[in-house]
Amino acid sequence: MADIQIRPVIREDLKELKDLMRAYIVDFYKGKKPEDSRLENHILHILNSDEAGTQFVAVGEDGTLAGFATLYFSFSTTRVQKIAILNDLFVDAAHRGSGIGEKLFRHVLQFTKNEDYAYLTWQTAMDNTSAQALYKKMGGKNINSEWIHYEIEWN
Repeated sequence: MADIQIRPVIREDLKELKDLMRAYIVDFYKGKKPEDSRLENHILHILNSDEAGTQFVAVGEDGTLAGFATLYFSFSTTRVQKIAILNDLFVDAAHRGSGIGEKLFRHVLQFTKNEDYAYLTWQTAMDNTSAQALYKKMGGKNINSEWIHYEIEWN
């Protein structure tokens, strides 16, 4: 893990990041394969908009990307402060178990503290016990919210 560098995404990461994100969407979540242009536009939107969010990558000593984390930004009216939503934290299958997920999470956590976000929020699947173990280890709490989560899907 010591040889892993965490840094913000740069334009030169585009091809490799698309491959990682495709593996995350299709292989890990069993989702529909996104159109290449839509995935590229999504990455570029985040890269080019400080207001939308940010992405970080885990880079191995050989320069290849081993994982990524995506934050989206929003606001809390009750806190009168910006908030960060950790939407994705993914480590390539070949690199899992090496501490990269923890290093990515620590980086995201430090970023949100340094940038004065009110809080960092995220969710994970009920059956993703390895992610839950990481989040508990890092101090995350399952808030068992009184709020009910709703969603409408178009596709």
